[in-house]
Amino acid sequence: MNINHCRWGILGAAFIARKNWQAIRDAGNATLVAVASRDLSRAQAFIDECQGSAPHANVPEAMDDYAALLARTDIDAVYIPLPTGLRKEWVIRAAQAGKHVLVEKPVGVTAADVAEIIAACEKHSVQFMDGVMFMHGRRLQRLREVVDRDVGKVRNIATQFSFISDDEFKRSNIRTHGKLEPLGCLGDLGWYCLRFTLWAMNYAAPTQVTGRIHTETQQTADAPPVPLEFSGTLSFADGANASFYCSFTTTNAQWAIVSGSNGLLQVSDFVLPFSGPQTKYSLTRSEFVLDGCKASMHEGRQIEALDEPSNNAPGSQEAGLFHTFSQLVLSGKIEPHWSEISILTQRVLDACLLSAHQDSKPVAIAP
Repeated sequence: MNINHCRWGILGAAFIARKNWQAIRDAGNATLVAVASRDLSRAQAFIDECQGSAPHANVPEAMDDYAALLARTDIDAVYIPLPTGLRKEWVIRAAQAGKHVLVEKPVGVTAADVAEIIAACEKHSVQFMDGVMFMHGRRLQRLREVVDRDVGKVRNIATQFSFISDDEFKRSNIRTHGKLEPLGCLGDLGWYCLRFTLWAMNYAAPTQVTGRIHTETQQTADAPPVPLEFSGTLSFADGANASFYCSFTTTNAQWAIVSGSNGLLQVSDFVLPFSGPQTKYSLTRSEFVLDGCKASMHEGRQIEALDEPSNNAPGSQEAGLFHTFSQLVLSGKIEPHWSEISILTQRVLDACLLSAHQDSKPVAIAP
């Protein structure tokens, strides 16, 4: 076994795990050992399909027991894409087994769940991180400098992440199942909007938030309804404010705008970069010129491109996610920053949902 590689297992054969199957291969310092599902044939079918599309040098083993995978001594870290309603149990069990944990978002149903998860990871000295891929792209690293230097003092942030679904999605998709994914579009899509907003604000917590559920659905009578369409606002102590919109019923969109004292940053694809060999963003410094009776607004928009693959390649943001995590595991050092921003994101999400359930009454967030 290559001691310069982190050895991975996957708990669950969820759709998103297919993308990360290749990301583990492309990370450069990771190898996939096994995939577990409650159904061995499903785990094997997942491996066969993924191996045919993005083959690993050594074919991972199919397993039908999550606990047995966690008990293996040839696995250092696990990726957990199980439904949100099941995550807390298996993240805690992974930590107890001494496995480092990369988990899909939202991390838990509530911030209290996430606090339990993080406490377990701290107790057993394992690294924890959520699976927000854009945090690990080269573009976001560049944008930190753009916001701080070129945008100036941030005054407003606006984000939207949405996709259009059909009636069958509402009836049967796991993301609208009230027990498995009780946060609906707010957890699945709004998490990204909130994370980008918090990142833009250098992780300052908002002082208060509001939320509104515009539409919701209920798959079965014994499961609670979940949001299909949600919007919210955030207010910060320095006077900055933010708004976000997420939806399972609106056209595909994933844009973010950061407006400040000096300029305006626009990213048209902040979650999943548009397909191609480059990632892009634009910076606008418009200028108003009054010349006698003629008033002109000059756009002043610059589009910047980075040589960074959008997806499914070494150097893409999902490969960066697994490279960063594997590097932490191999270093033997725990980086608490990732836990801190996960629970902050969940606390803000919880407050937005609480506001929505209270007729959009503003909800204060403790420092």
